[in-house]
Amino acid sequence: MNELVTGDAVVLGLRPAKLPSRALAVVIDLVVVWAAYIVVSIVLTIATDSLDTAAVAALAVASFLLIPVGVPIAVETLSHGRSLGKLACGLRVVRDDGGPIRFRHALVRGAMGVVELLMSFGVIACVASLVSARGRRVGDLFAGTLVVRERVPTDRGRPVPPPPPWLVGRFSELDLSSVPDDLWLAIRQYLTRMGQLDAGVGWSMSQRLADDLAARTGVPLPPGVPPAAYLAAVVNERQARDSRRAFGSATAAAAAVGPIGVPAPAVRPPEPRPPVVGQPDAVPRDAPQDVAAPPASRFAPPA
Repeated sequence: MNELVTGDAVVLGLRPAKLPSRALAVVIDLVVVWAAYIVVSIVLTIATDSLDTAAVAALAVASFLLIPVGVPIAVETLSHGRSLGKLACGLRVVRDDGGPIRFRHALVRGAMGVVELLMSFGVIACVASLVSARGRRVGDLFAGTLVVRERVPTDRGRPVPPPPPWLVGRFSELDLSSVPDDLWLAIRQYLTRMGQLDAGVGWSMSQRLADDLAARTGVPLPPGVPPAAYLAAVVNERQARDSRRAFGSATAAAAAVGPIGVPAPAVRPPEPRPPVVGQPDAVPRDAPQDVAAPPASRFAPPA
């Protein structure tokens, strides 16, 4: 798979950026940087007219290192991977594990960018991006980074249905590191299309996927939990972890009291009945109310 290994079901859709969008972002950044460099060079030329040749040369080298090289590094560090061009194209630089970059990552990328982008006029970067499965240039390989798309079209695919509320946050202790990407993709495809499947076929497919997922995590399927609901809850948990790791903000999760996978019974409120003249109440007012099971949903077993 060419997608970033943070789960195919990530809500924000971390997908490696293609060469055209990356090239456009680089062009925008270079135009802005070189425009600023030319303005600064003109100002320095006017201001240092009275200095000797060695001082002028030293200032010229310092301005080159500060603006075309140092400014992009500082911008990527402070913006966590979003330069002006990447912001305009909806791109962002992240680590290989999906986390935000730091100064050392931006420094390596900027240092290698002098050779890849400036000295070779982008030829080395284009060739490396075309050869790499994830479109990474040499600076990304050395820095351990990746340029991903932040804005993904909403009509690209169907959204993954949310799990039942009583399962949200119940699988926060599961170890998901051994689950392969192809299994995550199969689970996501099933969850987005289970409404189109026959009830019996969908149930058997969800049972098989749930067994495979339970075998990878080492924790059996909790009793009383429909397989499809179990799959949706685990995917939701992975989405929450990936969002926290990539963007530092926790996704909304509602924690419920009770053992993992066992829903708390919902109490059905009594229905008011209009009084009937001349007839006694059939049920005493202090009689206990019936306890109802959780409401039926698309995760319920076929009838």
